[in-house]
Amino acid sequence: MPSAPSQPRLRRPGWSLALLALGHLIISLDFTIVYVALPDIAADIGFTPHSLQWVVTAYAVLYGGFLLLGGRLSDLLGRRRMFVLGMTLYGTSSLLGGLATTPAVLLAARGLQGLGGAVLFPAVLALVNTAFTEGRQRDRALTIWAMAGAAGLTAGSLAGGVLTQTLGWQAVFHVNVPLAALGIAAAFALLPADGRATRGSIDVPGTLTGTAGVTLLIYAVAHGSEAGWTQTEVPAAAALAVLLLAAFVRIQARGRNPLMPLRLFRNRSLSGAVVVILVFGLTMNAVPYFLTLYYQDVLGFSALETGLAFLGSTLSITAGSFLSERLIQRTGTRGALLTGIAVNALGAALLAPGLRAEGSVLTTLAGVVVVGLGMGSTYTAMWNAAGTGVAEHEQGLASGVASTALQVGTAAGLALLVAVANDDLAGLSGEALRAASAEGMRTAVYTLGAVMLLAALAALKLPRPRARLTARGTPSQPAPAGDTAELHHAD
Repeated sequence: MPSAPSQPRLRRPGWSLALLALGHLIISLDFTIVYVALPDIAADIGFTPHSLQWVVTAYAVLYGGFLLLGGRLSDLLGRRRMFVLGMTLYGTSSLLGGLATTPAVLLAARGLQGLGGAVLFPAVLALVNTAFTEGRQRDRALTIWAMAGAAGLTAGSLAGGVLTQTLGWQAVFHVNVPLAALGIAAAFALLPADGRATRGSIDVPGTLTGTAGVTLLIYAVAHGSEAGWTQTEVPAAAALAVLLLAAFVRIQARGRNPLMPLRLFRNRSLSGAVVVILVFGLTMNAVPYFLTLYYQDVLGFSALETGLAFLGSTLSITAGSFLSERLIQRTGTRGALLTGIAVNALGAALLAPGLRAEGSVLTTLAGVVVVGLGMGSTYTAMWNAAGTGVAEHEQGLASGVASTALQVGTAAGLALLVAVANDDLAGLSGEALRAASAEGMRTAVYTLGAVMLLAALAALKLPRPRARLTARGTPSQPAPAGDTAELHHAD
């Protein structure tokens, strides 16, 4: 496929980066902002305990399933166009969700939000990776961008609690409407205009098999954890997903113009980052979920109190993002990732003992702070690695591949960890249920911390940083991205 023209640089890089960070913040917020509001949504609209989980799952299934296609369309049709389309989908679906009076309408709105995320995320990350020069400038841009997204995972719980308590659950949807409108207006003023769209280059068989396969895989994992793994639709969806994904890989290997060229994975930085991102989704993305349950179900916090309890986590994630930038400059992306992975595991080991029935915010504070530092530093470094050495005209696709790994990991990890946490809760109530719930959460957090360490094996496969030569020919500090020397020829 012919290369797309070079992406124009930004005229107002500071404001443009703020807009891209806003797009990432909206996506991350919508994962967790509904958590605290779920009891109020169930009571007001009439969800059953079984169907309520689909308020979260509908978003995850559509988001994860369409990321590959969203990334490819970003490269072919233009990143600003897809940014505007994604913001439009978010604004429309959020308005619909806030006005919903039946479960069907609310679930449709959440699914449409997920589709908006699948369109928006690859465009946003590709714009960061192409509009800022690789090295220090891109490291700083990715730090700000990643900080907005990582903080959004916990800030969503904070915002959800405040909005639900003060304005009602509808506000967790309506808050996106003015943000999306602002994003659409600002896009035309700040983001570089797209050139002519590339036509006739979409791999239709690959798109159909890949999108359907990933969607069914996430559906099977998410639905199986709630409905039971022996329900007929769960193994059927899983088996069909495996067949479709096998067909997808075959098409990508043999097709003329594949949706996801397998040669991308010869880039050691991208392939290593994808594995780290998958493990991060399997493990650390479940922490806000378990903290929400602990604060509400074990400690009995209100929606507002639960939201405020996440303030420490939000601040520590922000600090971790800034720490990651310093580490990347000093040790390269590889070293920053290894440090972040170790801090995540340490944080889980500190957090788990504090999750007890007689505990409090203080018993979890040390673990929450250290986990936040680890999440912030890892999140920034793993996206830095995913974009390193990727050709400019394939940045959207690389973003889609990496973010698909995150969503598959998140869906699978949450399903498995919830099963671990809820293993011994049958037939319990009252104080016995509180104590058993806390014990199950401790086991789940210990488990996710141990599994997170496996990401170090993938991080070790990233290229080592290479020293640059100064004007006098003597070695200087490691290259800012640390990983670019052998990657520009990987494709």
